Amino acid sequence: MTSLRPLGSSDLHVFPLALGGNVFGWTADEAQSFAVLDAYAAAGGNFVDTADSYSAWAEGNQGGESETIVGRWLASRGNRDEIVVATKVGAHPSYKGLAPVTIKAAAEESLRRLGTDHIDLYYTHFDDESVPVEEIVTALDQLVKDGKVRAVAASNISPARLRASLDFAEAEGLTRYVALQPHYNLVSRDTYEGELLDTAERAGLAAVPYFALASGFLTGKYRQGTAVDSARAAGAGRHLETERGRTVLDTLDAVARAHGAEPATVALAWLAARPTVAAPIASARTVEQLPALVAVADLVLDEAELAALDAASA
Repeated sequence: MTSLRPLGSSDLHVFPLALGGNVFGWTADEAQSFAVLDAYAAAGGNFVDTADSYSAWAEGNQGGESETIVGRWLASRGNRDEIVVATKVGAHPSYKGLAPVTIKAAAEESLRRLGTDHIDLYYTHFDDESVPVEEIVTALDQLVKDGKVRAVAASNISPARLRASLDFAEAEGLTRYVALQPHYNLVSRDTYEGELLDTAERAGLAAVPYFALASGFLTGKYRQGTAVDSARAAGAGRHLETERGRTVLDTLDAVARAHGAEPATVALAWLAARPTVAAPIASARTVEQLPALVAVADLVLDEAELAALDAASA
């Protein structure tokens, strides 16, 4: 049985891989999504990450498709109390930004789609600098006081706004962020490492990195001269054009061979070993893609392997 990790200072404990719900209702239909969710839960997974805006970008979608699928799955499996459900506010086409009235209304819509009376972890999806942090923090605190949200977190936020949010919550005795969702992986370290990581570490926040596999690049399926049928192929393939990308891939291959593991598992294990990281996020469109992701729970890299990956990605 994989041991669950504490999520910052909250009372939530999570599997070391969060299952990304961005593909549900986009590249994975409801049946495929249910199959992936079933396989993830069967592997011991309990941490599902979605957002109210998933997947508004797909033709014919309005946003909320992923939450609706997750909600139907929870209802049909009767496992709501076993799953830590994380969703986000601020990017839905009808509920953009973080004005208090928007946060309140969007949360109600998320609860309705998820078919639940509470959200375990509620993120501000993108910071809205037109709204004072005091108003955002107070609105989130009210959701917690009302029993609609258990813990709150932030994504895509500057170190200064994160510090201001934490300081205000502390001073006023309001609910403070327990986690941060940064863009962070072996080929994209600059966004998080530095001031943002330092702020998170000092505040005891857990990091739950998105794009943990660099849109699929770190799975190793993107190689020179290989065409991949994926909606994210262009984004992932660009890393092949950089020396860092190629060096990271070579090092991943070497470490993976030593463990009889997949490159994706190694990339996630490197991330899971980084300071503050509780659980990287990765999504699977098919059940076949899942074993390499959940295997992170059982892969521990030694100091030399971590150092080699560090050097390759520096």
